[in-house]
Amino acid sequence: MPSKENEEIKIGVYTCYCGGNISDVVNCELVSEELAKLPDVVVSRTNMAMCSDLGQSMIEEDIKENGVNRVVIGACAPSLHEQTFRGAVTRAGLNPYLYYHVGIREQDSWVHRSDCEGATAKAIRLMASGLAKARLLDPLAPIQLTAEKHALVIGGGIAGLKAAYDIARRGLRVTLIEKSPFLGGRIAQLDTLFPTSENARDTLHDLIDKVIAHPNIVIYTQAQVKDISGYVGDYQIQVQQESRGVDDTNAEKIMAACLQTVPDDFNYGLTSRKIVYRAYQGCYPNTPAVDWENYDGKPIQVDGDEIVLKNDPVTIPLHAGAIVVATGFDTYQPRQGEFGFGDIPEVVTLPALIRHLSLLDEGKDFTWNGRPVRDIAMVHCVGSREIDGVHEPQEDGSVNNYCSRVCCTATLHMVDTLKERFPELNIYDLYEDIRTYGRGHENYYIDALEQMVRFLRFHGDDRPTVKKAEAGDTHPVLVEIRDHLTNGQELELAVDLVVLAVGIMPRDIDDLVKMLKISRGTDRFLAETHPKLQPVETAVPGVILAGTAQGPMSVQESCAAASAAAAKVSALLSTGQVELEPFVAQVDLEKCTGTGECVKVCSYEDAIAVKDVEVNGQILKRAVVTPANCTGCGCCVSACPNQAVEVQGWTIPQYDAMLDALAMDLSPTMEVAK
Repeated sequence: MPSKENEEIKIGVYTCYCGGNISDVVNCELVSEELAKLPDVVVSRTNMAMCSDLGQSMIEEDIKENGVNRVVIGACAPSLHEQTFRGAVTRAGLNPYLYYHVGIREQDSWVHRSDCEGATAKAIRLMASGLAKARLLDPLAPIQLTAEKHALVIGGGIAGLKAAYDIARRGLRVTLIEKSPFLGGRIAQLDTLFPTSENARDTLHDLIDKVIAHPNIVIYTQAQVKDISGYVGDYQIQVQQESRGVDDTNAEKIMAACLQTVPDDFNYGLTSRKIVYRAYQGCYPNTPAVDWENYDGKPIQVDGDEIVLKNDPVTIPLHAGAIVVATGFDTYQPRQGEFGFGDIPEVVTLPALIRHLSLLDEGKDFTWNGRPVRDIAMVHCVGSREIDGVHEPQEDGSVNNYCSRVCCTATLHMVDTLKERFPELNIYDLYEDIRTYGRGHENYYIDALEQMVRFLRFHGDDRPTVKKAEAGDTHPVLVEIRDHLTNGQELELAVDLVVLAVGIMPRDIDDLVKMLKISRGTDRFLAETHPKLQPVETAVPGVILAGTAQGPMSVQESCAAASAAAAKVSALLSTGQVELEPFVAQVDLEKCTGTGECVKVCSYEDAIAVKDVEVNGQILKRAVVTPANCTGCGCCVSACPNQAVEVQGWTIPQYDAMLDALAMDLSPTMEVAK
């Protein structure tokens, strides 16, 4: 590849109409004409959609036929199609980093719709700035790293299990860790799944059987990550595993003799369990475990002997090339008194009702708190779609303004279940909007209508109120609602049970987030790099998301996301090498004097350090960059007193050239525009 010193710069400039998004405001033809007059430009073209096959073919042909060796494209945001155009220039035989992208849609046409002349002038400036940088671009090469063909999956719910199995099937080793003593996560607490009505436990255990039987998968329960260092392809991880406290030789006797009990969180406190326990019959592992958080430390009498249970944690070192975060979600816990929750025994969450019905034998009457249930009110959007300034914020000051997506279908699925088991029930469905978005989900809504379920609609800023009925009343609970299906008529419903369809909450995994250096989105779930182009990747290379750790999803969506995560991990690690973007800091050893100022300002562990380096036959202290840990933020560039550090692809001379172009005189152009 020729360098800038011995080649003639030939720039191809391409201005995209973006289907009218740009051309409706910016005079793209005028932009193209003006750019064609600038030095080193040999081709200046426009197209309705540069990202289309036709647009890409145009670029490729100009590179091959017209000798274009620098490409500047003015289109939508680089985050959308930068990879698309890199692929196009690469196919034509040009180094992909000899292309520069200018975002004239988001930065120009979308923000200057009322000033077409000004928007056109701005587009010329922005594109000219891109040309100035293009003249100084270097043919960079991706950073090549050796990759360990081993993935760590954090979380043993349905998404973690699916991701682990799919990765292992592609020939990679997998270590799966789960914080609780048993695999399965939330799906183990369900009865049936919508929209197929298949048994949740059967579906779960089919997958667990495949996971435990696969030779490439190692499982650690009661385990969590304590430390992470390294980078993609070479993560050094410390996992701490708690003791189960019992083994198969003594577990049954100890569990039978144990007297200490606690509310069973698996059943949402509806029942109690011993502190030596199984989550449910048939769980995996089948060996019981000790609840160390609640164990009081007192000895247990077994066959005349006193046994004190001891927890002896062990640390397990792991070396992995990639990490899949499948830590799941928490259900929203209503505040004391919210819709009467905690104050009125007959107010219950939907997950608790699911467990209650699962524990209720077929054919038995439906009762709650010792009373028969005849009338039920189902309330949607509890802990979801909250309004800032109207609803009480969470502990971190945020409101759950997002839709939890699955609650509507889950509620209507419960309505269908209740009507099937107890046909005489009278059910009121109080909703803000019905959002049964998935394939087959709408059928639950139609079925509910046909079964005479009464739907009442409220507004988010005027939610129903729940209060306890007077003693001796026919029903224990009264629900007041302003029904906007009947022009705001105020209604009072007398019911035996109020069921709150609680939303999905991001899990408290701040320690893990800090160790992985990943980010949360505005909804506080883990943030992907791009919702369309990189839907399961984080900003940290090699850290991949799966399932509800990144947002509300159904079981089917969680499994699909897990498979996507597995595909990404497999593509990343299967060759034993990974490639990273070359936009990292680079040190000029001749200018560097080893002051260490760059190290002081660097926010990334092991990205840059002062080390002994041989320079012209002498061993000197110099700054050394570890490319895998560097993000190219540029802090070290500003801190260096000798200007010895540059970020590849974004050098100081390139910045200077861009600024000069932005300040150029546009008077002749403006005359033409008029």
